[in-house]
Amino acid sequence: MAENLDIALRMEQVTKRYPGTLAVDSVDFEAHAGEIHALLGENGSGKSTLMNVLAGCFTDYTGTISLGGKPVVLHSPVAAKRRGIQMIHQELSLARALSIAENLMAGRLPSKYGLLDRRKLMSESRALLARVGLGHLDPRKPVSDIDQHEAQCVEIAKALGNNPCILVMDEPTSALSRNEVELLFKIIRDLKQHGLAIVYISHHLPEITEIADKITVLRDGKKIATRSAVGVTHDELVDLMVGGAASGELYEHKTARSPGAPKLEARQLTRYGFFHEVSFMVCKGEILGIGGLAGAGRTELARALVAVDRVDRGEILLDGKQVRPRHLDEAIRMGLAYVPEDRKQLGLAIRHSTRENVLAAILPKLTRFGIFSQGLGDTTLKDMIQRLQVNPPVPDIPIRSLSGGNQQKVLLAKWLASNPQVLILDEPTRGVDIGAKVVIHRAIEEAAKNGTAVILISSDLPELVSLADRIMIMRHGRIIREMPGSALSEESVLLAANGGEIDE
Repeated sequence: MAENLDIALRMEQVTKRYPGTLAVDSVDFEAHAGEIHALLGENGSGKSTLMNVLAGCFTDYTGTISLGGKPVVLHSPVAAKRRGIQMIHQELSLARALSIAENLMAGRLPSKYGLLDRRKLMSESRALLARVGLGHLDPRKPVSDIDQHEAQCVEIAKALGNNPCILVMDEPTSALSRNEVELLFKIIRDLKQHGLAIVYISHHLPEITEIADKITVLRDGKKIATRSAVGVTHDELVDLMVGGAASGELYEHKTARSPGAPKLEARQLTRYGFFHEVSFMVCKGEILGIGGLAGAGRTELARALVAVDRVDRGEILLDGKQVRPRHLDEAIRMGLAYVPEDRKQLGLAIRHSTRENVLAAILPKLTRFGIFSQGLGDTTLKDMIQRLQVNPPVPDIPIRSLSGGNQQKVLLAKWLASNPQVLILDEPTRGVDIGAKVVIHRAIEEAAKNGTAVILISSDLPELVSLADRIMIMRHGRIIREMPGSALSEESVLLAANGGEIDE
């Protein structure tokens, strides 16, 4: 049993703060050699932050970490790797243009007489590939020529090349088919048999109960419980993740709305490899929620609706008329607005001011005779800063100096300023504090009250259930269920997203 194995990792009273947010709150966590210990919780529960502490990504955590019974200080990724800790992130770190061998041996390429030792490079690469069931692959092949499952295994092989004692895997199956998941699980079980301590982070309940020996649940940065995976039910795990207080003051009130005429409709919308034959409708003044696990195709669908990504088949109708925007600018002119998940990389001009960011989507309206007039936007800017309670309320302050929550408010203000007909929101409150979340929720409800059709993509179940008039569940790129307001609860949405049966 796992309890009799050597303790490879012990974390005691580990705490990590972000500005305005206590991301990890005095958490204790253990992992044993030869054990698969799953870390479970909703988005924002602190799972990835806790493991990033272990991986040496922060210098400002508190608490103690012991490896093999010896206390260590892990203030850099290099220090963590030297101690035998390897973390495989959801977004793979492979350089696609380079060969498999070059990726496997990155940072430790073998040399002889000051030159690259190609023979040793190939032999060591083949040995590593064999450990993950890829002995048939040519190490000289570019990573760009292999499929997602093979790339995932190459990432594992790369980590194994550093002889780790602890392997952390963050959502390793989010882009894999069921058959590929089975192949990956075979590799993970083999690593377990060789004495590796594996920490497995996932939202997929069936996978966790299938692969894990133990399960630790985090909620709101706190450790809620550790359970043996033997005999635990999905309902029990859902209760631990959601908690009796999950629908607290923030989520108690749900505004009654009367949706109007159909505004946006998708018919058999398809982007090969991402989502397939998706059909739905959202009405004027309605909030349509989209739930599902990581990799379900929700973000890809949102991007396709506003022409950030292509659509291979299907139709998009706006007010009953077929439209096909060729690019985002054209979608904006049609009245579509998209608040992306990654505010820093995709949503904001981080080096520019609050003023420049808020007014960015309506610049054509702020010109006279082709010349931009700053004064034309002053009223809109003032209104948006007040409405979203941006702090500090200084228009010309650089956006990078604002907290994450206030940056998110500015991003939402940018698109609300355009008075969109359809507002598509992808994880609009991820990583923000409770105060910012309240403000953003009110702004979303106000937009719907004023007639905007809202599509809300969120992994925050209380948020999704409290704001949405109805929810459609996506899984593996398809809509598998639509749930009316009367059927919405955090438990039912989570079970549906995991493919479970729920009482109608």
